[in-house]
Amino acid sequence: MTDSAPQRRKNCATIFFATNGGLGFAPVAPGTFGTLAGIPAFYYLSGFPGPLQFITLLAIIALSVWLCQRAGEYFNEADDGRIVFDELAGYLVAVAFLPFTWGTALLAFFWFRFFDILKPPPIGYIDRNFKNGFGVTFDDVLAGVYAAIAVRLCLALFS
Repeated sequence: MTDSAPQRRKNCATIFFATNGGLGFAPVAPGTFGTLAGIPAFYYLSGFPGPLQFITLLAIIALSVWLCQRAGEYFNEADDGRIVFDELAGYLVAVAFLPFTWGTALLAFFWFRFFDILKPPPIGYIDRNFKNGFGVTFDDVLAGVYAAIAVRLCLALFS
């Protein structure tokens, strides 16, 4: 049985967003490339008032859970490497409520990728044990929390 045209469009839109506009199809380090989408998003969101930034961040995290679940079903692998919207959500956690500067953006990029790759507890536990949209998203959200702490420590110590 073939998918209907509306279903194909829905799948196409899901995959487009889940791969951050195709960044997840990078032949090497798709998670790193997918995180790059966070920098312009940080620039844009940093201009929002705090409460709107918070609501937007929660909406992005919820959208990530849904997108990662749907894309995982589409790719037949919960944490397929092409799914990188979770990196965007995690990176935005790392920079939440900070003013945009290129230094902060790059520092957060480094720390987020560091913790996302290293997966210290409980990140690794979530990554290994929750093979669904929640797990795919929340290991990155926690990496974002760790990165947020590291970024703020660096800014406090070196500013």
